[in-house]
Amino acid sequence: MTKILGLLRHAKSDWDDAAQRDFDRGLNDRGRRGAQLIGEHIRKHGIKWDSLIASPAVRVSATLEEGLPEITPAYDKRLYLAASDTILEAVQDHAVQADIEPDTVLISGHNPGLQEVLLDLVSPAHENDLFKEASVKFPTATFAVLECNIDSWADLKNYCAKLIHFARPRDLDPELGPEF
Repeated sequence: MTKILGLLRHAKSDWDDAAQRDFDRGLNDRGRRGAQLIGEHIRKHGIKWDSLIASPAVRVSATLEEGLPEITPAYDKRLYLAASDTILEAVQDHAVQADIEPDTVLISGHNPGLQEVLLDLVSPAHENDLFKEASVKFPTATFAVLECNIDSWADLKNYCAKLIHFARPRDLDPELGPEF
């Protein structure tokens, strides 16, 4: 049996107000476009997400409102700027609390934690070109899908997965590529 874990980093945040708390930063125009584009891509990709767990930071909730308004997230404060082990713990906790254990879980949050999850879960035997791209950089509004070789989320551990999909906004629209 396999479980599917999706990773969605928040879109480009707004830095116009330097006095604003990090948690309260929303999205800039580029971020809103990136969130809408990656949301459309996620819907077309075809996975039905049983569960969406997200950081409650404003830039994450704004990314989800712009990109995936049809999915109601479960916000988990532990995911704000979380490291890999905390993210994996949140996935396991939410799965245990569910009436029926989900087969597909999408996490939306921040870097470097999301990239660390990918690096921790993908086994060396399954490192491929997608993994090489993802290991270099996991930019804003990036979406990755991991196929985990586990029967239950309780079994989620290092090297149990392979990366089967990786998409950045710039892959979908070159205008959303890096700014120089």
